[in-house]
Amino acid sequence: MDGYGPQLPQLPQIPQIPLMPQVQMQEQQGQTQGQQAQQGGYAFIPGATTVGVVFANGVILAAEKRVTYGYFVMSKGGKKVFKITDRIGVACAGLVGDMQILAREMEAQANLYGMDVGRKISVRSAAKLLANILFNRRYAPLITQTIVGGLDEEGASLYVLDVLGSLIPDKYAVVGSGTEIAMGVLEEGYKDGMSAEEAKSLITRSIKSAVSRDAMSGDGIDFLIITKEGVAEESTKF
Repeated sequence: MDGYGPQLPQLPQIPQIPLMPQVQMQEQQGQTQGQQAQQGGYAFIPGATTVGVVFANGVILAAEKRVTYGYFVMSKGGKKVFKITDRIGVACAGLVGDMQILAREMEAQANLYGMDVGRKISVRSAAKLLANILFNRRYAPLITQTIVGGLDEEGASLYVLDVLGSLIPDKYAVVGSGTEIAMGVLEEGYKDGMSAEEAKSLITRSIKSAVSRDAMSGDGIDFLIITKEGVAEESTKF
């Protein structure tokens, strides 16, 4: 039908505009982060093997001594267990600076509680206080996993906390990069009413098992033994 009727004008080609650019950007960022994780992009997070066990007359908190930054060993004498009061201690895995901040804050608040109320803070109250501190820092979190243990009028008790302050009571616990291996040894060997020597031997076996497979853990163990007599600190090298 050439020559009949007006010719229609040729429309210019309209460029395609993505309808949801933010979604595409998020997907690209997610893919990039996934590639970084596969390539070890998050390997800078420090490792540790930190253990807490309730025995017949108290609690033992322990952690190995190695401080790492990715695959670099920064120190072979780091301390990850801290005395809070004469009956309460804290053991951590994560950034050493954040551990020290938490330990100092806990010790100060526990002393203020004792002066204000007229009696020593309980283990449950100390753990809840630490949970509140961590939750209040949720937008700029302290990079730590924490075990709080001690002895009070209710007996020996142990609590595990994550970065955001989730609070879980338990009889034994492990945090850090060596958790999977150490927990297997603890679950196999733990029993109610253990003596202090049995608990210490079990903790040593569990940490040594983790050290043999976890490059971020090693160089010895620090113990914090909490009983009615008070807090005793011990250390061993290997």
